[in-house]
Amino acid sequence: MRLFFHKILSISMSVLVFFITTSFSINMHFCGETLAEFSFGHSAEACSMENEHSDLECEFDMNKDNCCSDAQIANDGQDDLKTSYTNLSFEQQIFVATFLYSYINLFDGLDKNIVPFRDYTPPFLIRDFQKIHETYLI
Repeated sequence: MRLFFHKILSISMSVLVFFITTSFSINMHFCGETLAEFSFGHSAEACSMENEHSDLECEFDMNKDNCCSDAQIANDGQDDLKTSYTNLSFEQQIFVATFLYSYINLFDGLDKNIVPFRDYTPPFLIRDFQKIHETYLI
């Protein structure tokens, strides 16, 4: 289940990066209040109403529902995804140095294998009491 969730998360992150870096434009042509033409990537074509009425007639006409208009939604992609970490401020350098120092010293004394009962001998067993009384630890 965890591997499946990991795969779904990685695919969704790659799709997100793809959409962030891709440029696209959506063009729409409205005749009055209704959407006449919708285009993804190239300009929308004009309808027949635009040929009948010119822009000057639309300015003087009281009924502006006959006028055509164009709308465009554009998304410019992001080109600079790599950020440079070579220039660190003084505070960031202090943080990195203290983090590394504390992380290295975290495991400093763990390489010795400390056995507290090394100097003591085990007791001499005359009889095996568990076998005699048939009591076994499970």
